Amino acid sequence: MGILLGPGGCPWDRRQTHATLLRYLREEAGEVSRAVRRRDWDNLKEELGDVLLQVVFHAALARRAGRFTLGDVIQTINSKMVRRHPHVFGGKKLGTPAEVLRQWKRIKLAEKLKAKP
Repeated sequence: MGILLGPGGCPWDRRQTHATLLRYLREEAGEVSRAVRRRDWDNLKEELGDVLLQVVFHAALARRAGRFTLGDVIQTINSKMVRRHPHVFGGKKLGTPAEVLRQWKRIKLAEKLKAKP
């Protein structure tokens, strides 16, 4: 993405913004959904790559604007997975998927409430 967005890179890519890319993110997510429903695993591999490209593209735009990097995105999701899985990474034990889902929702709600100004 650095080459595509850099001097001499792709004129189309260089003109994109987070807002202009949203339609492509939605489109690619829909294509992932279709591939899963059809059990088309070869196509799923390709479509997941297209979704990953959207993540990389958005992160590159954010990096260019001095907001955050792809590494920051990866660290953020890693931290979230650890926080939301205390039954794996902490001492709490849960026995069923339903218990895990309830815990996930409680933790997510607590995080949202804490983040509100």
